[in-house]
Amino acid sequence: MRTVLLTGFEPFESEPVNPSWEAVRALDGERFGSAPGDPDGPDAAIVVARQLPCVFGAANDAMADLLDALRPVLVIAVGQAGGRPEMSVERVAINVDDARIADNAGAQPVDVRIAEDGPAAYFASLPIKAIVRDMRAAGVPASVSQTAGTFVCNHVFYGLMHLLATQGVPAGVRGGFIHIPYLPEQAARHPGQPSLALATMIDGIRRAVATALATTTDICEQGGQTH
Repeated sequence: MRTVLLTGFEPFESEPVNPSWEAVRALDGERFGSAPGDPDGPDAAIVVARQLPCVFGAANDAMADLLDALRPVLVIAVGQAGGRPEMSVERVAINVDDARIADNAGAQPVDVRIAEDGPAAYFASLPIKAIVRDMRAAGVPASVSQTAGTFVCNHVFYGLMHLLATQGVPAGVRGGFIHIPYLPEQAARHPGQPSLALATMIDGIRRAVATALATTTDICEQGGQTH
């Protein structure tokens, strides 16, 4: 059976919870593409959810270990983006760490390349616009995002795509990153900040997995911004 790897992060910046981990762990063990009477058929896939540390370097080391151990066909990393009003399917990861705050190990790199031998950026290999379309059709607020920031989320997104491009993982493995908003209980501690219900975020990620497994060529429709 094929494996889909979903990753979320541990809490950071004094938050007691990280919605990325709460959402992906709810999907751990969920199956996709199973035919009636043939749950382990060639199109079947099972989700494996794992938590990453919110630590530069260590998060990418953990991702590399997971890719080696699980040999997934699809990898979607998920992270918290407090202040965003909807699920953000990321288009591009850039080769820089520039931390506004320290990570959970106290590191705060500024203007540091993630991979010395890597390109300036990688595009996600997920069908990002089809995912946004299908999330919206299911009533999940979503959009294409043009920046994953420069903290540990972008660090992992870039590290994942660099591993897929350079480390000899099985051909055809696709990967990308989705940012999700605060949970309502987090937004209550941050007046004026938007949030989404956990059930909505779980459904959005579920739609992302289903669409990515079923879609080999992304749709072509507007997904950009003017600024």
